[in-house]
Amino acid sequence: MTELLYQYDSYLKEFTAKVLDIIEGMYVILDRTAFHPKTGGLESDTGYIIKGDIRYTVVEVLLEKHSSRVLHKIQVPIENLKVDDEVIGVINWERRYRIMRLHTASHIIAAIMYTKYNALITGGNITPEYAYDDYSLETFDKKVFEDAIAEANSIVKRGIEVKIYWLNREEAMKIPGIVKLASRMPPSVSRLRIVEIPGIDIQADGGPHVRNTSEIGEIMLIKAENKGKNRKRLYFTVKP
Repeated sequence: MTELLYQYDSYLKEFTAKVLDIIEGMYVILDRTAFHPKTGGLESDTGYIIKGDIRYTVVEVLLEKHSSRVLHKIQVPIENLKVDDEVIGVINWERRYRIMRLHTASHIIAAIMYTKYNALITGGNITPEYAYDDYSLETFDKKVFEDAIAEANSIVKRGIEVKIYWLNREEAMKIPGIVKLASRMPPSVSRLRIVEIPGIDIQADGGPHVRNTSEIGEIMLIKAENKGKNRKRLYFTVKP
């Protein structure tokens, strides 16, 4: 099992770890990592794993199926790295921070859509460049998304602290709106990581977020599309 450092500190840019395993000569498994894997609708982190004066480029990070281990995919075949080696991990911070800003923005928009239209997220993805979410709306109306973005920007400007903490699963699941994904429940674990924007949103969520809504900057609507039943899609980004 890999200890997920980013769940406790989303701003951790560098960390030390020990190599637990190397798979197929290209995937490194560490005992702890600040790299966020491709999961929860977020694209993965990239960066470097460093041993001495050798720097290995991490091009993608994945969760191993049927386990809690994180796979760090290295750009070239791995040489001079073995199990039990001590390494340093370095996150591509510019990429990560863009994803964090878009991720928190997505939570704010989702809260507005849930509160005003009882709409749940039926799909989505966040990249460093832009994000999209699909909503379970009966009819397509671009103005619904335009209004949601305008309201989200007013919330961003209020500079609300984003709180992250843990609750027992049974207690967490009693909170209305704790899950805003239509087809997915939180993992079957005894404690859930909670991301709360007080007075705006509260969700069970495992990914990195900014500390304050003001860090998001301005949210900009890119386009809206009707993707079919329960799939009214909103594309958005944040200003550089």
